[in-house]
Amino acid sequence: MKKVLLVVLCVVMSVALLAACSQPATQEPTTEATTEATTETTEETTEATGEGFTIGYLGWDLSTDWNISTEAGLEWGAAQKGCEIVKMDAALDAEKQVDQAEQLINQGVDAIVMFPITPDSGATVVKMANDAGIPIVVENTFLDDAAGDIVGQVACQYGDIGYAAIKWAAENVEGAKLLYVHGGTGEGVYEAYQVGVDQALEDYKDKIECVGLINGEWTTEASYNVTMDYISAGGAEFNVVFANNDAQAVGVYKALEENGLADIPIISTGGSNEGYEMLVAGQEAANMTAPANLQGIIAFGQLWAYMNGEDTFGGNVKIPLPVIPIDSNNKSEWLFWDDMEAGYDYVSTNVGEYTP
Repeated sequence: MKKVLLVVLCVVMSVALLAACSQPATQEPTTEATTEATTETTEETTEATGEGFTIGYLGWDLSTDWNISTEAGLEWGAAQKGCEIVKMDAALDAEKQVDQAEQLINQGVDAIVMFPITPDSGATVVKMANDAGIPIVVENTFLDDAAGDIVGQVACQYGDIGYAAIKWAAENVEGAKLLYVHGGTGEGVYEAYQVGVDQALEDYKDKIECVGLINGEWTTEASYNVTMDYISAGGAEFNVVFANNDAQAVGVYKALEENGLADIPIISTGGSNEGYEMLVAGQEAANMTAPANLQGIIAFGQLWAYMNGEDTFGGNVKIPLPVIPIDSNNKSEWLFWDDMEAGYDYVSTNVGEYTP
């Protein structure tokens, strides 16, 4: 089959994060396939196995640090094997993502990796890929088996992160009284966090209680404002804060500092460079890191194995993104999102071996 191969090797890093993992940044999202300066056209036939196959990528919101970094991990894996990526960005628009999936199918990509906007739109895209005979890997969300045939799934398990954060507070802050500055509601991310938080509060109820719950909308500004309002209104006294991501932690710290409360420990999630800087500076006490680039590295490993008839990760189709608690005692173990080699080594050692 003759076709034009669209090469994408563009990795952009910003300083925002999605819920550990999700918040908007200021750059304009890409709405069409993005290419690097060089585009190659070849008359040779490319087999859909081995090196050189084409991956269509359906992004969630490539203006956010989290999605930028998950896609960067995928790009790194693809580059090791000479695979090409056609990159689409739905920018939080489920209908647009479905349309972009149709574009990729019509272009004749060999495989698809998707960061779904919603479970429903994700299931629609899976069915489209199945009908077209194109293998698909899903990242950041575990879709139900009823969605269709999925080669592999890798997802941040927000409940596990929330549980780990509360567990850390219970074990490290005496008589912990928690103010929880959570992310925005309605997308299922905060709601998943809350499940883990509630379970940990029950399991450690003799050591910690939640005295305040306020919505920081995943952003620095909103988290600053609601924390300031909580303090000004004379909310219940607290001695530890859980912020749902590093961007929120920045706003929380600023509010605490302005009120003479900078010594109150802040726990954050995600593990961005911003979070590391706060940890080193003593502005964060701990971070429940879930390195975003590992998600893309694992997704490529799942797809590569399938395309080459190999088994990887013990045949496990659903891989939870690792949660790695980091504080001042083990900050040397921090995995930076742009260090792909270290990320791959971690995956090989702790998730399962595969050749990128």
